[in-house]
Amino acid sequence: MIIKAIQKINPNAEVVVRGSDLDTCTIEWLDGTAEISKADIQAKITELEIEIANAETKKINDKASANAKLK
Repeated sequence: MIIKAIQKINPNAEVVVRGSDLDTCTIEWLDGTAEISKADIQAKITELEIEIANAETKKINDKASANAKLK
């Protein structure tokens, strides 16, 4: 999720992330990629988590709606 968040902020970012927890991971910025603060990355992770949850909820609601229409 860390790399997805970084790529959402900067699609051209070249980065290596070691670890899966933002607080303890090591982020290596490559080829002159501007560093993004962990606070900004965390904010984007939160946005992505909300987007995923909303998409899952929509899928469930759409399925329920379709089932209701079939009945």
